[in-house]
Order: sequence, then C-alpha cells, then structure tokens
Amino acid sequence: MASIKAFFDKLSSTSKQPRLGQKVSPEILEQLFPIRNLSEEIRQSFASENHIELIDSGTTLFTIDSPADCAIYLIFGSVQFTDQNGRGYTIEEGSAQSKFPICSGSKHTTTAVAQTDIGILRVSLKIMSTRNRFQHKALPIPDNLRDNQLLALFADHYQSHELEIPSLPEVAIKLRNAIQKDVNLDAAVSIIQLDPVISAKLIEVANCPLYITVVPAKNLLEAVNRIGLNATRNLVVALSLKQIFKSKSILIKDRMEKLWKQSLYLSALSHVLAASSQQAKPEDALLAGLVCDIGNIPFLNFVANLPDEFINETEIKQALPVVVGPVSATVLNEWQFSEEFIDVALNSRNWYQNLGDELSLTDIVVLSRLHALIGRKVTSDLPSIAAIPAASKLKGMALSPENTLAILHDAKNKIHEALAIFSR
Repeated sequence: MASIKAFFDKLSSTSKQPRLGQKVSPEILEQLFPIRNLSEEIRQSFASENHIELIDSGTTLFTIDSPADCAIYLIFGSVQFTDQNGRGYTIEEGSAQSKFPICSGSKHTTTAVAQTDIGILRVSLKIMSTRNRFQHKALPIPDNLRDNQLLALFADHYQSHELEIPSLPEVAIKLRNAIQKDVNLDAAVSIIQLDPVISAKLIEVANCPLYITVVPAKNLLEAVNRIGLNATRNLVVALSLKQIFKSKSILIKDRMEKLWKQSLYLSALSHVLAASSQQAKPEDALLAGLVCDIGNIPFLNFVANLPDEFINETEIKQALPVVVGPVSATVLNEWQFSEEFIDVALNSRNWYQNLGDELSLTDIVVLSRLHALIGRKVTSDLPSIAAIPAASKLKGMALSPENTLAILHDAKNKIHEALAIFSR
C-alpha cells in the first residue's frame, strides 16, 4: 500500500500541475500594481479562490521570445533575469520591482530562472488591458486627497466646463487645415513662412542628426521636402508650443519651465525610439511626447489666478498627477487631435496599458517615460522596463542590464541636439 502511495506521490510531483501553497491574502494583493486599483470586493473575492504557486530553485520560468499567456508576480524568493545580450539582473521579494508583474506582455523579453525556492502569483493578462476612455465627466478625486482644497476647486471648475483651453498658434492651425485639403508643397511652405522663427527652426531640424543626410537643406522648401508634409505639420505644432508654456506668475513660471524641459526630453526620447524601432512615425512620436502632459498648463494657469491663500505647494504637487491625464485629453480633443494622441494623454502613465499586439504611440511614450524616470534615478515604485507589455512589442531591440533601453542611451547625442533646437 505504501508503495502505491509513493508511486502516486511521484506521479503528482512530476506532473505539470502547479504546486500550490497558501492562499494569496488581500493584504498582498493590495501591494501589487495594478491589482491594487481594483475594488476591495474584487480583491477579497480573488484572494478567497487563488493560491500562491510554489516553484523550486533552478526552475526556468520562461525564456526569451516565448509566448506569454499570463502575468506573473513574485511573492517571495528571488529570480534571475537574462536579456538578449546575455546580461542579467535580479528581482527579490520585497523590492519595489516585485510590486509589479515580472512579465506582462504577449511575449517574454528575458529568460527568468528561480534563484531560490519562490512563490509566484499568475493572473490573466486582461488585468493589464484596462483602459481609460476620454469622456468629459467628473474629475475623480482619490480618497487620500479629499482634503486637498485646491484639487476640489479645480475639479468643480473642470466639471462646469469652465476650463480655459490654450490656443494653438495660428500658423499651426492654418497648416493643418491646408494639409487636410491636400495642399501642395509650395503652398505649405508659403504658410510656414508667415512665421520666420518656425521657418528657421524647421531648416535647423532638417539638418540635425535626427535625419540621415549628406547634403544640408539650404532653404525652407528643401527642409519641408526632406521632412515630409505630415511630419512638417507635427513639427510646426511642436515648435510653436513653447509660447504656451509661459506664465506671468512667479510661482507658476518655474513650474512651466520645468514642465517644458521634461516634455522636450520625453518627446526627443519618443522620436529616437520610434525611428530606431521603425514601428511608428518618428514625428508622430515626437509630437505625442510633447503634448501628452499638456493638461498641466490649464491647471497651472487656474492656480495662478487664485488668491494667494489658496495656493499651496504641497497641494499643487499632489493634484498634478490626478488632473494631467483627463485635462490633457480635453485639450487635445478641443484641438482636434486624433484618438491616437488622446489615448497617449490618457494612458502614458499606465505602465500596463495594452490594447494590441503592435507597438502603438502610447507604447512608445510609456517606454520613453519609464526610461526617463529610471535615468533620473527615480526608481521607487517603478517596474522593470523589460516586464511591461510595451517592451514585448519592440522588434529586434534588446534591453540593457540596467533595465533601460540601450538604443536610447546610444542616441544621447541626437537627443541633446534635438533638445537644443527646441529649447532656443
């Protein structure tokens, strides 16, 4: 009898059925992104039915380029990851990166091996596919910010449709309308020439290292011809946006200048990533990176017009992450930007947005934003860049051991050149 029991025990241990440990607790789920954003009732229900899966040390969890059918969280233990270049990094229980899935895309971008006995939680990839949709509704205020007086005032202002939308520069509007009517190159150039500053900058852009060329563009016609009409339209908008990032308020002026520099850097990263991946139009990516946080401007202008007793630095800092997505979407909608750009505004801070197998503008800006934060050593509460869905959509591009995109690091000179053009 004992031998029969031993036989079935061995059979069970070598089967593909997972070994299950204790049930996952609601307290654990509350620490995991984006599961923590689900309602308490859903988390409680999930915890009552699901267990932590036990994996032996030395087990390979997944390999590079293998398809993924679930998202995986590391609950305890340590996992070693190896990228496409053979370089590695480790994620351990309790670390900031263990709060995020260690994989969540449609395919794996690393090979993962259990360094110790580990416990993991598998969840559906659908958890990463929840999307915000643009609707001008009430601005949701998180429970922990109910006492933020400034945010409450702005939410009422926004919900009453009293938001002051900044105006697009005239040359940008005229050029967009003309291109929609299939205007020819000469006519487009004549419109752009109405603004000598933008004309000069377009020539400078056409000759910068972002474009591979031997013969420099000597005039605006040659510059527009090299860049292309649709790309020129986006660049004209981008080049003319700087005048919107201004305020007479001393308090708000510094924030506007910081926002402009951050937006420039994000747009340059997005341009280089799109060009290097050849999976999106670089000028679309540049513009997306530049305008995705545009909603900060109406909010900061609202604050600048308030009496001094309502202006509180702490409340401003708390409110900005709440308002930027929906307000940016509102501004871009008013400016008649396409749904693709509005989606970037709504979802480029959601590391786990994932609504398709192909690399989108939102994916590019998400990767660039995460890279920028990691580059600034802002690593608290950030996932590994190799573990987010957008990373799995890149074709033929490896990830560095520091979990930043190597291609963006290698393009540092191009990025600084682009920043210089837009900053002047």
